[in-house]
Amino acid sequence: MRRAATCIVGLAVVITAPLAAREVVDASPPTDLSVTIYRNPDRDPDEPLDRDYPQGFALISETRRVTLSEGESTIRFEGVAEGMVGVSAIVTGLPGGTIEKNRNAELLSPAALVNGALGNRVTITRTNPATGAAVSEQAVVRTRADGGLVLQSSAGFEAVRCAGLPETLTFDRVPKGLSAAPVYSVDTRSPKSGSYEVTLTYLSWGFDWQANYVATVGRKNAGKGEEFDLQLLSWLTLLNDNGQSFDAAKLQIIAGTLNVDSDYEGLADPPTAEPLRLECYPLGSTSDGSPAPDYRPRPVFAPPPSPMGMMDADVIVVTAARREEKLFEAPAAVVTAEEENLGDLKLFRVPDRVDVSAKGMKQVAFLNKDAVKARYLYVADCDPDDWIGDGDDPKAASMLLVTKNDADKGLGIALPQGAMTLYEPTSESTGRGPQLAATTTLRDFARGQDVELEIGESAQVFAHCANSSDESEDGSRRWKKMRATLTNANPQPVTLRLRLGWSSEYEVRFPREKVVVKNGYQTVEVTIPANQTRNFDWKLRDAEAE
Repeated sequence: MRRAATCIVGLAVVITAPLAAREVVDASPPTDLSVTIYRNPDRDPDEPLDRDYPQGFALISETRRVTLSEGESTIRFEGVAEGMVGVSAIVTGLPGGTIEKNRNAELLSPAALVNGALGNRVTITRTNPATGAAVSEQAVVRTRADGGLVLQSSAGFEAVRCAGLPETLTFDRVPKGLSAAPVYSVDTRSPKSGSYEVTLTYLSWGFDWQANYVATVGRKNAGKGEEFDLQLLSWLTLLNDNGQSFDAAKLQIIAGTLNVDSDYEGLADPPTAEPLRLECYPLGSTSDGSPAPDYRPRPVFAPPPSPMGMMDADVIVVTAARREEKLFEAPAAVVTAEEENLGDLKLFRVPDRVDVSAKGMKQVAFLNKDAVKARYLYVADCDPDDWIGDGDDPKAASMLLVTKNDADKGLGIALPQGAMTLYEPTSESTGRGPQLAATTTLRDFARGQDVELEIGESAQVFAHCANSSDESEDGSRRWKKMRATLTNANPQPVTLRLRLGWSSEYEVRFPREKVVVKNGYQTVEVTIPANQTRNFDWKLRDAEAE
């Protein structure tokens, strides 16, 4: 007995409901674009961008032209970001306002094409793999994509991909309501006919940014002690994980920690493009299994497309316009961003138009300072519970790169968090140029703040700081004698900050030095001459003991 060929569709398709009986109007492509990117508020300063899963967002504003007739219309905004948060969208400029807003849930896809062509004619082309001859004929689609793709032709009813020959379906039109790009639509009631300029503003998921700094140590400043010039260059790295590009956009970057309670990822609900998955048993039966488990039709060339264009799919060729996406990013634009206040946040406005490309990263220079006044500062801790005579080895001092974020020091602009790479020059006689000295990270620094960046441990400066008394006086109001032994093996003097103890725990007496509170510690800064060791004796006592 001859068994009928069987075709199975492995994925169901959800069909959008038909549009209301209103005139459907397509808004023009954007005539103006503005993109404001907010970074992921939960990403730490030393955490790199996650290119595969960015968790920041953007505020996108699109200006478009629309021509309306008197009465009710549905306006379609094609090409919005797939990460669009539909509930955040606002449309301004319509003479009658909005009645209803909708986010189209289905994109142009093989499954959507089959569903939209139900009961209509398509062209099926089969190519004989032995002769290469292609034969085309008309057929009518009799099933939806979720019920097995069955066509009715002059030979009767047959399932696609079950003939054992390479097959291609060609559609002469795109079904109404389908688009290759995400669509947002609004219903409006216009009191009169006319053309209007409207603005669509919305939040979109799938963006992020970070700052990257490159610092190069320059010449010493005469008469300024240990101070030197620092060349500082910073780039903003932008990330767009959406499948849509925003070309020639006005670009803004928001720095600072934004309190975000909404689940923008969950609210985005991007539209779907359902594939057409067909599995067929051309021989045998479904119970026996297919004797050709790896059956795949050989690739064939579809007939020349109609003037409408063509889109390739698994077994489908669509004569509709194909959207071209940029796969590679243009070289980074060298421009400098301008800083503005936005409440407690900072807004950096890029003066030139920027292409925020789909699935891409871009870098924009926002800071370039040639002569930032900076210095190295060494830091060591004192432990009142240790005894100086225990014979412990001195510990390497920590190194800080120190400056102040003001105009006098060559800065005076908000510095957003990010990673920094520090280079130091080598002797001109070696010809090796600047060499990597350290890597570190910045938190957000406002104007006027002290900037102190940890850059590692010193190999030239050491400290041993502990209790110099052999009597235990814990819990008493008596003063403990302390001693710090500091060694500098550099050929130039250095400044070292001694952290004497928490300000809330101890009272300190340090002869001939000013004690100040820094980051919760009582501290002093002392100078150690080149290639020398200095001892400092001082006292402390418990601030809370009786």
